Amino acid sequence: MTPLELVNLAIEAREHAYVPYSGFAVGAALLTKEGKVYQGCNIENSAYGPTNCAERTAFFTAVYQGERDFEAIAIVGGKAGKPISELCAPCGVCRQVMREFCKNDFKIYLSRGDGTVKETTLEDMLPLSFSKDDLER
Repeated sequence: MTPLELVNLAIEAREHAYVPYSGFAVGAALLTKEGKVYQGCNIENSAYGPTNCAERTAFFTAVYQGERDFEAIAIVGGKAGKPISELCAPCGVCRQVMREFCKNDFKIYLSRGDGTVKETTLEDMLPLSFSKDDLER
């Protein structure tokens, strides 16, 4: 699967976002090493704390299905009902969840929805991260 194909699946997932409070819709598409894709959207809650990000929705669904080996994730976001115009990077909590299941070379694709894709890695997004490897030392 190409990065752009994964981005397009994230754009599709964004359409399912439940964002009555912020109006900021995010979609994610998570690719496993075997080629399966798990989509996620953000789901808000009036108490704010129980809100779940698109990235974590995708990861938690995949983990529930028994997946543990991940290749990449594509993330898009912006005001609901409007075209995507800016890059949308994962929040700190999502970065830490990614680190739980992924190595530093895990690929993260961001897009403005215009056909361009910015590729980065988890290490670039979460330098000097804490992981289960640290607990085993």
